[in-house]
Amino acid sequence: MKLRAGLAAVLLLHASAGALAADAASRPNIVILLADDWGFTDVGAFGGEMATPNIDALAAKGVRFANFHVAGSCSPTRAMLQTGVSNHRAGLGNMPETIPPAHQGKPGYDAVLNNKVVTMAAQLRAAGYRTLFTGKWHLGKAADKLPGANGYDRAFALSQSGADNFENKPNLLLYEKADWTEDGKPAALKGYSSTFIIDKTIGYIDEGRKGQPFLASVNFLANHIPVQAPDADIARYKGRYDSGWDALRETRRQGAIKAGVMPAGLPMVRMDTTADWRALSAADKAQKARAMEAYGGMATAMDRELGRLVAHLKARGKYDNTVFVFLSDNGGEGIDPMALGNPINRWLVDMSYDIRPEQQGRPGSFTAIGTSFASAVSAPLRGYKFSASEGGMRVPLIIAWPGNSAVQQGAVAKGFAFVTDVAPTLLSLAGVMPQHGEFAGRKVEPMTGFSLVPMLTGAAEAVHPAEQPLGYELSGNAVLFKGDWKLVKNLPPYGDGQWHLYDIVRDPGEARDMAKAEPARLAAMQADYAAFAARDSVLEMPAGYSAPQQVQDNARRDLAWPYFKAAAPWLAGLVALLGGGLWAIRRRRRA
Repeated sequence: MKLRAGLAAVLLLHASAGALAADAASRPNIVILLADDWGFTDVGAFGGEMATPNIDALAAKGVRFANFHVAGSCSPTRAMLQTGVSNHRAGLGNMPETIPPAHQGKPGYDAVLNNKVVTMAAQLRAAGYRTLFTGKWHLGKAADKLPGANGYDRAFALSQSGADNFENKPNLLLYEKADWTEDGKPAALKGYSSTFIIDKTIGYIDEGRKGQPFLASVNFLANHIPVQAPDADIARYKGRYDSGWDALRETRRQGAIKAGVMPAGLPMVRMDTTADWRALSAADKAQKARAMEAYGGMATAMDRELGRLVAHLKARGKYDNTVFVFLSDNGGEGIDPMALGNPINRWLVDMSYDIRPEQQGRPGSFTAIGTSFASAVSAPLRGYKFSASEGGMRVPLIIAWPGNSAVQQGAVAKGFAFVTDVAPTLLSLAGVMPQHGEFAGRKVEPMTGFSLVPMLTGAAEAVHPAEQPLGYELSGNAVLFKGDWKLVKNLPPYGDGQWHLYDIVRDPGEARDMAKAEPARLAAMQADYAAFAARDSVLEMPAGYSAPQQVQDNARRDLAWPYFKAAAPWLAGLVALLGGGLWAIRRRRRA
């Protein structure tokens, strides 16, 4: 049965890919537009209220994927996006910021992209494409881990999870300096991040030879913390969020249903981590609403710069024959360093940033929307970034090829899709056979994703066989997808550490746990997950592990040690001086 289903899928893929190739005058350019920490309904075309007209225009020219999933956090998603291989097999079983020391260096826990995988950039370059990278990389900072060593001809890249958007400085709570490089050499951000990233992208594209296709991977910092935007963009949202997060969740629920990306009558949970808006003081309401205004401004600023790139491609006659891919790396960010109850964090923020409420989102500020609004931007789903709930993993995906009539325009694809599907899809559209375990004479991890081409053309509603399980794990938060069903476990503070079972087609908000009603399905999917965990060498998390706490612990270790080494000679001298002084005082007293 599985063999027949697999053969049918292969034949369907070839038929769909052939239809696309027949309409294409030449191999398409490819532009990947990766947003950072955008929730499922942050895009207007997915039901949100924020102004994203340029992303919405791409949605009107292509297909919106309503059941598309990524990892619960950034670098594991980026590894799978670049390679089409699961995060554990690509080396990102955990991130540098969240990995417990006991796991570091174990198989699959390199915390950087390992040398067992090959990127789609490397495969496209071998096929004659120019390959360009701009923005956040977060897959390693050593020379052999940067984009230039992984298939990209030109690259302006940030090796870290985030940085300031107005200045060439890091997130001072996590890093000592902003690690930007250009083609492997130290570089600096010059101007607002979304603007500068697009400036670099346009410059790289214009360097190309006439007629040579290109891959441009464009990776924005928006809307990672610190949330920052130009004043005019923040101002357009003034007062928009004064009604609070519960009102926003309901507005977005209705918007998602109207947009066709969520089913009518969708039940929706209220997160335990969502505070009571009515119980807040007027000052707290104003502060939190202003943070969300800055978030909206940051998204709109990014959309405007994205539109500038699209306009440039139109002016150069490249728009029609370009495949555009828009997605987010995970759901909305719930961590607010100011709300973690850690006095050291609070002191660092006070010392390093302007945290006056009226300055939120402006240069020199440090702004985060926190768990309650993070739940709202991922509405109507449960959860947000880091969690394995739908709000952490289900994000907007848009794929458009404006000049190719075989690609549906304005359609919504409701079949299940996963981030490892993107690379084989783009390679297929470029006429490049995805690698299946060997590249340039060396053995590599084979791609595990499925091409989404049949869903783009409307030839199939789904490409993943209903009976084939797909496992995922990050920081102890675990999932097994199988057909319409999802088995999920979240560790505190994101869940209770127990397995839950949901029908995510009829109940994408994960409101009805079916574990007791479906004991046989629960047991079978638990066995499937165990097989995946053994195959991908998934490790159990240490007792009491918490991802937010591990971020703080790793940051203190990584930041404190360099400062201690630098200060050690001075501290030794001070100790010697104090010791000498005490010795002299004692001698004098004895005399």
